[in-house]
Formats: sequence, structure tokens, C-alpha cells
Amino acid sequence: MTYPRQPLFAPHAAVATSQPLAAAAGLAVLRRGGNAVDAALATAITLTVVQPPSNDIGGDLFAIVWDGQRLHGLNASGRSPAGLTRDLVLAATGGRGAEPTDALGGAQATGRAMPARGWLPVTVPGVPAGWRDLHDRFGSVPFADLFVDAVGYAEQGHPVSTGTAATWARAVAGHAEPTGTEYAEFGRIFAPRGRAPRAGERWRNPDAARTLRLIAQSRAEDFYRGRIASALADHAARTGGLLTADDLASHTSTWVDPVSVRYRGHEVWELPPNGQGLAALLALGILDGFEPGEPGEPARWTHRQIEAVKLGFADAHAHVADPDRTPVPVAALLAPGYLARRREAITEAAADPVAGEPERGGTVYLCTADDGGMMVSLIQSTYLAFGSHVVLPGYGFALQNRGLGFRLDAGHPNVVGPGKRPYHTIIPGFLTRQGAPVGPFGVMGGHMQPQGHVQLITATVDAGLDPQAALDAPRWYWHAGRALLVEEQLASGPGGAGIVADLRSRGHQLAVAPEPAVFGYGQAIWRRAEGGYVAGSESRVDGGVAGC
Repeated sequence: MTYPRQPLFAPHAAVATSQPLAAAAGLAVLRRGGNAVDAALATAITLTVVQPPSNDIGGDLFAIVWDGQRLHGLNASGRSPAGLTRDLVLAATGGRGAEPTDALGGAQATGRAMPARGWLPVTVPGVPAGWRDLHDRFGSVPFADLFVDAVGYAEQGHPVSTGTAATWARAVAGHAEPTGTEYAEFGRIFAPRGRAPRAGERWRNPDAARTLRLIAQSRAEDFYRGRIASALADHAARTGGLLTADDLASHTSTWVDPVSVRYRGHEVWELPPNGQGLAALLALGILDGFEPGEPGEPARWTHRQIEAVKLGFADAHAHVADPDRTPVPVAALLAPGYLARRREAITEAAADPVAGEPERGGTVYLCTADDGGMMVSLIQSTYLAFGSHVVLPGYGFALQNRGLGFRLDAGHPNVVGPGKRPYHTIIPGFLTRQGAPVGPFGVMGGHMQPQGHVQLITATVDAGLDPQAALDAPRWYWHAGRALLVEEQLASGPGGAGIVADLRSRGHQLAVAPEPAVFGYGQAIWRRAEGGYVAGSESRVDGGVAGC
């Protein structure tokens, strides 16, 4: 399988995301005089309508903004309801928790887990406040102008794109099991013909258009303290949910300083916990001490990347939690001495990852860049497909199930509890070189995200590939233990048989995955030294890139 897409070269500005209509919405704002943040917000708002299995108004958002001088980070993730406790979850699930899910890709591969659907994993949605807070700080056009395309597509309808239709169909098929009253609205909105819309079919969601108008007109106040908030609290009270008006009214986003690790003369930036960007930084910090490998031994370099990713995840799963409730030793985990010790743990054979002990003291991604040098890396999600599958009647959006990221281990720093932000899988990335911006990047896809970041950065920095070629390069995916999936491209490409045989000889339990979705979907925009940008978007799905 090949993905023969070419990069986009843009003289002034660019937008890259996973759905072409959303990319066009961002470009339209740029053409009307908006900046990169305005374009990112118009794109993000439109994505909730044109790619609803992966993100919605009821989700969370994270962003990194290069303002022309420095980086800013926004954590717009929500907290758990005040009434959510470990004892309540255990009581609701018969004292055992739910069956383990692969949503955290090994974080909960054994033992008890949070339920994936229904009200228990619902946390306060951070997306509407995130849109407002980004606009308050950096926006240059009226907030309501950013909603025009999204409202139009929701009210008048739009033809569903091919990749979105496939994801949608899988999600609706998986929805057949839930029967509680909290799920009653799901079918009316997202399966109006008793099934998911097919590719090219026109789908409308006028209830979402109404919600978006209310958010635009009130600058999101209606969502947290007005009509939408009241409707959410009432629906939860009627159908067994814990979310209250006080939970919504107390929500705040948090501006944070991105954290980085050095990689071959570059700096790779991620947001600090509660996100899992730390896993990518740990892996790259470990790999920075290795040479990429001789031309005749690509399998060894791939093996080292896989083992570094395993160690990064082991530490992230052990330590990442809500930093407002439990300090996370970020500086200690990224210290050169600790990274060196973790590097020494990598041998020539596949290993089962074990967390170290430092010295203590379903998702959419988009990126934009404008003529003034501002660049944005933004990711938003309801998690898995349609999140909790709880849809607010009359308002047309699904609520996220981010509480699935909590643990049920009583002593774990990320144990479920009231008013906490859970471990988050969605992570925006940014690359600089000696302090100068290179550009925003991201790879969506749950547990794939940090390892997608690692593979994109190594392809860019070590192999010198442009954004599109780096995104199109064959990928691998580690889930848990020694199990490893590789893309068909990797196995069948030049030298692929030798790489596969070498990895298996090292103890990797390797299989070739025919389905590209497991390997994530990404975008990247790099600044060009002579001016303008070069951008790439995912070829494995309905990726869209636009420029001017």
C-alpha cells in the first residue's frame, strides 16, 4: 500500500487537518485577514460537525501556540464531577471495575478499568472554553465569525467524507449494546436512518448548529453557566449522571509552559501532564544518545525506537496524573542522567517495559501557520469514537469519556476521584531548532500518539524527509508487552522482509496489520528558511491541506 501525496508549498499561510472541509474553513478565515489562531479555531469548530466520531463540542482540547517570539501552551481539559469517587465506580461495576480496555494501550492491560461508556467516564467538556480562551489571548477577528462554516454545515448538511464514514460505521455498530436512557438520543443524531451515514451521503445536525450559535453568541458562557449548562445538569440528574451545574460553572482552562527535550540539535516540545506528551519526550531523549544506525542495519534503529517508546510509556503510565492534585516529576524524568540510565536498559532484544524511579524533587489534530510567523498546534477529542455515547437531547453533541483515563488502583497517582483531570492521550507537538521555530506537528490515535510523534520526528530530523514524506513513511505500533504491529508498507517495502525477520529474531512478536487506522493520522507544517511553509496531511484518511 502506498500513499502518493505530495507536500503543499505555501508562500504565506497553511492549514493542515484530517478533513478537507475543515481545512477550507481555516483557509477562508486566513483569507479574510485572520491569523493562525483564528484559522485553527475555525478549523477546530468545523471539525466537530464534519468529523463527529472523532471529536465534538463535548470534548477536550490542548494547544501550543508560537506567537512569533515564544511558545504558549493551553490545557483545556476538564475535571471529573465532584461526586465521582473510586468507591462509587467499584460499586457501580460490582466491585471489579470494567473489563480492561485497550484505550490506554497497556496502561490498563491487566486488572480493573474504568467503564468506557455511559455517565461514569464523563468529565467536564473543555472544548468550548478552550476555543474562547485561545481567542481571548490571540484572536484577531470576531469570535462569532469563526463559527460560520460549522453552523452552515450543521444546519444545511454536508456530504460525509470516506474515512469519516468508515469510522462512523464502526462506532455505530459498536453502539448496539448500550440500552440505558442516557443513550436514547444517540441514534436520532448519529444514526438517523438506523445506521451511520455512508460516504457521500448528506448529514445534517441542526441541534448542533443551535449549540454552536449559543457558544458563539455567549463566548461559551452559555455552555458553562447558561441554557446548555442547565440542560446538561438536568439530563444527568434524570438519567443517572454525576455532572452538575456546579461542576460546569467551576471549569477553567490552564495556560502552561510547554516542556522539551533536545534531539540532534532540535528541541521537541510537548505540553506537561496531565497529557502523555511526556512519553514522547522520554523516548526521544533516550534515542538522542544513540546514532540512527548504519544504512545496512535499519532494523536495529527501529528496534531501539520501539524499546525507547516502551520505556517512555512505562514512565508516563506510572507518573502522569493531574499535577494540581499530585506533583509529577517532569524535570527529574527528563534530566540527562535519568535518560542515560533508561538508555542503558535497552539491549539488543525486545523487553517488557518497567517504569523507572527518577530522583524526586477517537481524536482530531490540526495545525496552522500565517504570514506573520504565528503557528498553532491543536488537538481535540471526545475519545474513542463518540466518547461516552451520551448525547444531550436538543443540542446535538456527544459527551467525552475521558474519565476512562483514570486508574482504579488505590495507590496510583492517577486514581479516579472528584475534581481531577485524568491521564490524557491527546498531545499537540512543536519542533524548534536552536530556539527558532520549525513548526507544529501531531499524530492522533490514542496510544499511537507518542510513538507517532517519535516516528515523525526521527523521519524529519534523521532522514531529512519533508512533512508529507515523513507522514507517509511506514509506521509501527507497539501496544503492550512484546507485541508489535507493523504497517504493510514496512513489511513489503525495500528490505522489509529483512527488517521483519530481524525484529522477530530480537523477540518482537510481530504481525502485519492491514488496517491503516491503528497507525494514527497526522499533520505537520514546517517553516522554510527562504520564507513560506511546507505542509503535509495524512494520506491514510481524508487528510486536507490548504495554503495561500
